[in-house]
Amino acid sequence: MKAAIYEAFKGKIALKEVPSPSPENHGVVLKTSATGMCLSDWHGWQGHDKDIVLPHVPGHELVGEIVALGKDVKNFRIGERVTVPFVGGCGSCYQCHSGNHQVCDHQSQPGFTHWGSFAEYVKLDFADVNLVRMPEEISDETACILGCRFITSFRAIVEQGRIKGGEYVAVHGCGGVGLSAIMIASALGAQVIAIDINNETLQLAKELGAIATINARESRDVIGAVKEISKGGAHVSLDALGSQETCFNSIANLRKRGKHIQVGLMTGDSQYPKIPMDQVIAHELEILGSHGMQAYKYAELLEMIRGGKLSPQRLLEKTVSLEESLSLLPQMDKFNHKGVVVINTF
Repeated sequence: MKAAIYEAFKGKIALKEVPSPSPENHGVVLKTSATGMCLSDWHGWQGHDKDIVLPHVPGHELVGEIVALGKDVKNFRIGERVTVPFVGGCGSCYQCHSGNHQVCDHQSQPGFTHWGSFAEYVKLDFADVNLVRMPEEISDETACILGCRFITSFRAIVEQGRIKGGEYVAVHGCGGVGLSAIMIASALGAQVIAIDINNETLQLAKELGAIATINARESRDVIGAVKEISKGGAHVSLDALGSQETCFNSIANLRKRGKHIQVGLMTGDSQYPKIPMDQVIAHELEILGSHGMQAYKYAELLEMIRGGKLSPQRLLEKTVSLEESLSLLPQMDKFNHKGVVVINTF
């Protein structure tokens, strides 16, 4: 099969012919129909993920058709079109038994723990636990957008944030994760304040439901601006980027008993950020993480999409070929896109 592969962190990404995968007894192999390009793939290429073994094929936001089936798979058949959350559960550990596959003790992640979907075929483990059938009315390009950024934002807003209509929600960083969060929170009736450094992206945030925007590059006081707009501070605030500054601002712009949700990955110098702990204590703030979403939780999300309450396809900026992705992936940290880039030609 053809695959985009790199043999060194920060090294050249090349299109090569490599052996096609075979399924584990509990897994499947998909023929990849579409796969999203995510900043997490860039982090992996940089060497920020300890699970990656070189040489490596990235890609974890995907949809495809089952073409090979392990002998122990009971609930799926060859020819079905499926997607998968980017964190896969084993189905047998304590976390999985408690329903929290997204923090499985033995989790698998295509594009990280094993080769991913920047390839014609991709192997997925524990199929009966992790696969999600895709309704016909949801396109391949929309389906693959769900796999990381959208489901992570959905769980962050719905499960972790428990957003109520009328509450103020601040979203720091309007990449794929942030824009997804804005759309979801707005659909639930929240008043969303979008913060970014790109005016075009902030305009898209408004189109997706934000009631106000703040350009953090132009504002002298992001925290003060959020508090002014929200009449005292956000009820819930997300760091959707993952930096020292956005993490601090997201906590500091909360009202009393507010919730900060960390969604953006914290790596390098941002791995151990400064936190206004005096405010956390005095204002009884909550600090929460959000890491993917369980496959069995997709039903509510898919119903909202089919009912027109959510339109993740609006996040799609452009589609590219697998060959074009070779030069785009190393540039993902430049934030040159205001939406999601999807590979749909292999």
